[in-house]
Amino acid sequence: MSKNQLNSLRDTVDSTPPATSEEIFNQVVADVRDEYLSDTQSFPWIVGFSGGKDSTLVAHAVFAALLDISPSRLTRPVHIIANDTLVESPLVVSHLHQSLEELRNAAETLKLPVTVATTNPNKENTFWVLLIGKGYPSPNSTMRWCTDRLKIQPTSRYILDQVAACGSAIIVLGVRKDESSSRRRSVESFQNDVGTRLHPHKELKGAYVYRPIVELATDDVWEILASKAPPWGGSHNRLIKLYRDASGGECPVVMSHEDAPGCGTNSSRFGCWTCTVVEKDKSLQGFVDSGNHQYAPLITFRDWLRGIRNDLSHRQGRRRNGKISIMDNGKIIPGPFTLDARRMILDRLLQTQNEYGDTLISDQEIETIKRIWATDLIAIQTQGENE
Repeated sequence: MSKNQLNSLRDTVDSTPPATSEEIFNQVVADVRDEYLSDTQSFPWIVGFSGGKDSTLVAHAVFAALLDISPSRLTRPVHIIANDTLVESPLVVSHLHQSLEELRNAAETLKLPVTVATTNPNKENTFWVLLIGKGYPSPNSTMRWCTDRLKIQPTSRYILDQVAACGSAIIVLGVRKDESSSRRRSVESFQNDVGTRLHPHKELKGAYVYRPIVELATDDVWEILASKAPPWGGSHNRLIKLYRDASGGECPVVMSHEDAPGCGTNSSRFGCWTCTVVEKDKSLQGFVDSGNHQYAPLITFRDWLRGIRNDLSHRQGRRRNGKISIMDNGKIIPGPFTLDARRMILDRLLQTQNEYGDTLISDQEIETIKRIWATDLIAIQTQGENE
């Protein structure tokens, strides 16, 4: 929906009442329908889905638009993709997987050209393999290595596969100017081509971005979700309760490095339970305060992991490439966690896993970690002999 269209709907001149959530949603669906039927029909849509309020509203609008189109004209394939970092907040990832299954079943029942898929980090790039295996220091605001490897790379691979197969692809995102000042600046940095709702993706060649709810306010989103049942059945009450219990927002769908600063900020807190970028995990604490006490060990572990990051006794002097980095003031920049520290972290994680009562790290990840340890030990010993 364009800014002019939304302003027109909200116009109160001549004492006309403001637009209702029903009218705003109908306009969004009409825009989605028009764009689906545009002259880019040979290019698939890739709908980024996090399970949060904005991506859920976009999925709702896409389904509603497809149901409003005759079957003979449903020629453009639609991919609804979610990214599971494998360390998502447990209640959030449970909601995400349940939502994806509902979307998948509805698409099949309604005979819509919709594929539902989940992307995961490469087995060599999972959070635990990088942190415990290779010793990457816990992420912080200046070294947010997790976003690229856990979110951007897996999803980018999926998108580029579609670009390679079809010549181009259109990414449909639930970004809104109203999310934050940084999001507004990011959105306004793009200029749509004349006569189109699309703009080129800044990092993925051949991909374009479509933002159907970019002008909606947060209140618009919640009013629509609360008043309209999703096309896949049921209601949005589970999602609404999730937000209420967590007392927070969600980490956004991250499709580029430009979006990365939104991951792990105080204004967007649904994300990885291991996130050490934020000072406190307010959403997970909100779940515990709402009666989900089984998540308390996860908070304790996260806080401990964040606390040991800058303890130099746990860090190597050299980086993984064997080089020593020195700051302008002459101080050495610490390298990865030492092997002893990595073993300590794994032991503490396995203890937390036992307290929590469910899997936090897979057997495959542990095997990969120990293989990396063996290789690193040989390298350290060889380096010591050479010195």
